[in-house]
Amino acid sequence: MFSRTSAYKHKRMERKIKKFRKTIWDYYRVRGRDFPWRRPARRGGTYDPYRILVSEIMLQQTQTGRVEWYYERFLKQFPNFKVLAKAPVRDVLRAWQGLGYNRRALSLKRTAEIVVKQYGGKLPKDETLLIELLGIGPGTAGAIRAFAFNLPTVFIETNIRRVFICSFLSYKQKVSDKDIFPLIDKTLDAKNPREWYWALMDYGSTLLTTSGAGKKIVNPNRKSAHYTKQSKFEGSNRQLRGRILRLRLANPKMSVAEMAEKAGWSVDRVVGVLSALKNEGLI
Repeated sequence: MFSRTSAYKHKRMERKIKKFRKTIWDYYRVRGRDFPWRRPARRGGTYDPYRILVSEIMLQQTQTGRVEWYYERFLKQFPNFKVLAKAPVRDVLRAWQGLGYNRRALSLKRTAEIVVKQYGGKLPKDETLLIELLGIGPGTAGAIRAFAFNLPTVFIETNIRRVFICSFLSYKQKVSDKDIFPLIDKTLDAKNPREWYWALMDYGSTLLTTSGAGKKIVNPNRKSAHYTKQSKFEGSNRQLRGRILRLRLANPKMSVAEMAEKAGWSVDRVVGVLSALKNEGLI
């Protein structure tokens, strides 16, 4: 009895996975999004690992619509690992202004230095080696392996998480990524992981629905055990850090009092932010 039940569940899951794959691919073939980091060389783009790395670092906590313009501008100024590694930190930070989370820019430059020095200017494919680089965690490493090298690797990000919660785990609360990883593995198109993950992300971006006369956004990721609501930006320390860094980059000799006046914050708070930025190597 147990074996029959197990066989039935297995076949039912196989049918569900087959239907799921068809849904994702059908959507992607008609409505797949176009971004500069997705375009093959024949369409003016590239799968160059350096450019994929730049895009993945920029896309951390930043929406695709904001990244596109900065991505293309950044690459014109820093077209490869060697140029970025040799560039002054100030120039890299200036090019990054407007994207926020400026530590990403510093980490990207330090990573370029390591890649040039230790790997001859070629980004490693190995997941362990990638994670050892600054600013690259398991998710970013997996994305790089899939998009730059077309390797069948398992990783998760917010849109992918949304797809699997909505499609397989909508009945659960506090869904752990540990529950999702086996599903990602089972459904992965090992022959074409690059486009499969693009398809998942594009489909996942559509799964924000409205309820209550269209006034409330319903995000399936709220069922994730890892879901956190982003803190308010206005008046935050993050906002002040961005303002102070911009002022410092524009005029390194500006006094603390003038910075405080221009930023609209107290001198004591500006001094604290300057100290933190200095400790992090941003100024």
